Amino acid sequence: MADESSQKSHAIFIPYPLQGHVIPSVNLAIKLASKGFTITFINTHAVHHQTAKAHPDIGSDIFAKVRESGLDIRYATVSDGLPVEFDRSLNHDQFMASLLHEFSAHVDEVVGRIVGSGEKVHCLIADTFFVWSSKIAKKFGLLYVSYWTEPALVFTLYYHLDLLRENGHFGQQECREDTIKYIPGVEAVEPRDMMSYLQDTDTTSVCHQIIFNAFQDAKNADFVLCNTVQDLELGTISALHAKVPFYAIGPIFPPGFTKSNVATSLWSESDCSQWLDKKPHGSVLYASFGSYAHVKKSELIEIAKGLALSKVSFLWVLRPDIVSSDDTDPLPVGFKEEVKDRSMIIPWCCQNAVLAHPATGGFLTHCGWNSVLESIWCGVPLLCFPLLTDQFTNRKLVVDDWKMGITLSNKRPITKEEVSDNVNCLMSWKSGDEYRVKVKEVRKSLENALAPNGSSETNLDLFIKQLKAKCQIKPISQ
Repeated sequence: MADESSQKSHAIFIPYPLQGHVIPSVNLAIKLASKGFTITFINTHAVHHQTAKAHPDIGSDIFAKVRESGLDIRYATVSDGLPVEFDRSLNHDQFMASLLHEFSAHVDEVVGRIVGSGEKVHCLIADTFFVWSSKIAKKFGLLYVSYWTEPALVFTLYYHLDLLRENGHFGQQECREDTIKYIPGVEAVEPRDMMSYLQDTDTTSVCHQIIFNAFQDAKNADFVLCNTVQDLELGTISALHAKVPFYAIGPIFPPGFTKSNVATSLWSESDCSQWLDKKPHGSVLYASFGSYAHVKKSELIEIAKGLALSKVSFLWVLRPDIVSSDDTDPLPVGFKEEVKDRSMIIPWCCQNAVLAHPATGGFLTHCGWNSVLESIWCGVPLLCFPLLTDQFTNRKLVVDDWKMGITLSNKRPITKEEVSDNVNCLMSWKSGDEYRVKVKEVRKSLENALAPNGSSETNLDLFIKQLKAKCQIKPISQ
């Protein structure tokens, strides 16, 4: 029998069942498989069902095409504890409660089945937001690799919740509003730039329970992999190294960037290429608020009126449930008619293809971390409208630290005039030029990290080497 070190490392990989987590998880699974891993990738029934509805040709296995190229990625699905057709967007808290309380029993069963089949498994790679990962890994004698799909700054703020609490910046009825200067490796952060859950005065919600429990669990991880770039968050990452084996391995993109062999989109994608092909270079504002967060109807109306006022050409992705799955046509009356000569409004698209198109000159975004990384890669500056969770903290990185974008509005409620002014500021060749220059500088950091001897490639190889070494000394499931 081959000795342990020459065996392929086998990882069971479980992404958090939200679009923005599944995408970087699929991309990492492909990357690890291309470095010799066997991966068993486990989606929820619901994620697979929605993906298959959007891409009827994929059948029962999203990785079938990838396997044809020789990569060893197996695929399974598991219940998240709710019926497949249940509206998780409309009933968000119930969905999160199911992930908190029910999901682990289903995962336990499927991991037990794989391990019990005699298949040699070495580690469990699971999203950091799961609350049970280290316990299930320990039960089956696996190493636990925590995968963090957001920036290191967000990780370290959650990781140091106890410090924020002790200092009165979190978890009080009246929280301090002065600058936070005591988080290791973080020079300064304003309370308004913390994640939305850390700005809440009510900390009893299901999402807070998930965060508290998940970050307790993450302290037991053997490794943390993070979809960020070392050079961009050097101080934060260096300080984290003292506490956790933290590896910056990003950005994790699909091998072809604009064309992936694995269906990950939960909605069917409109083809925008012909419309974009007719537009001048850098003239189109792409607007999308991601796959998850909702926009208040009043704010959506002001944004629509601001886009009309701006006279800029725009491509706007409006998910059917962007306000609520109860309100499928939230735009102002007459808006589509008013802007029809210079706009395309669609339910979903291949974002990487739109950002990479030469006609795209700016991105009005909710500041989800995938969107930020993709926009940097395509050299497209950002107009930031954070809605939820890490997006406020990502905005700080984009606007305040890296200076490659502007904030859509510094006050609430937003107004159409401010929207129009800031759209024109970003899109005009004169005022927008500083942001275009900056985003290209930041892109260089991403390119360097992904070069053969770059920091992300080196960190990933080091992780693999250390994982293999650790597998020698930990009990491995037979």
